[in-house]
Amino acid sequence: MRIAKVFNNSVVLGVDEQGGEVVLFGRGVGFQAKRGDTVDESIVERRFVPGANASAERIAALVEEIPADDLDLTERIVVAGREALGKHVTDHVLVPLADHISFALRRARENVPVIEYPLRYEVESLYPEELDFARTALGMIEQFSGVRLPDVEAVPLALHFVNAQFGSRDISTTMNMTTELAHLLDIIREEYSANIDEDSTAVARFVTHLRYLYVRGRTGIKRDLETPPLAAAIKATQPREHATALRMSQYLAERYGWDVGEAEVLYLSIHVMRLTAGLSGTSQES
Repeated sequence: MRIAKVFNNSVVLGVDEQGGEVVLFGRGVGFQAKRGDTVDESIVERRFVPGANASAERIAALVEEIPADDLDLTERIVVAGREALGKHVTDHVLVPLADHISFALRRARENVPVIEYPLRYEVESLYPEELDFARTALGMIEQFSGVRLPDVEAVPLALHFVNAQFGSRDISTTMNMTTELAHLLDIIREEYSANIDEDSTAVARFVTHLRYLYVRGRTGIKRDLETPPLAAAIKATQPREHATALRMSQYLAERYGWDVGEAEVLYLSIHVMRLTAGLSGTSQES
């Protein structure tokens, strides 16, 4: 690997033989180095892969600011998060998560008043697995740093792990998605004038579907399944559920300009059927 750019004595941008870029951190890795030099791999301590939402320059600036102990702690949390939540928790989440944890620790040590995060209720309702692990992460932070962060810090930590699904550094995308998921559930509540058990398996499945629908919408990916007969059957036999699904798809189309096709409406209809089975008198789990 060769050096493409020297940020400072401890951080450089390296390029491998395939042209892949990686930000390298290590004491002295950039000392008296210049573009084109071979990287001294023996002193490289950490590697960070730039992405569409985290440039090499941004990563380098953050890595230089974050204490090494906080990076070590966050690495442990990311590894544990990958084991608990899945392989989508990649090292891309390391720098933004470390930045957040380091800032939270600094606030706690300086006795800065606790921040009241928005979407607390929505995160508790929509992302129980990520929130559960975030609470585990709070315990790890206390164990390795000696600082007990406020319990409310589990909310932004959970959002970082939800955000890992998008490979994005900026959790504003996830916060926006969270607001929209809550709104779509509200559409069902409004249509049926009833509460929905947010701890049910049906809600968990629905939220998982909506998360992937949101990803597909943002990236322009459409379901290519041919479902006319089944879609027609659902529309004919479950008109209320189909109308509710259609209202949700129209909302997403108007809000974001997404082309929510017939297949998506079909799957939304099925989820509405599951969510409202007890309310509407249906019992199917298809």
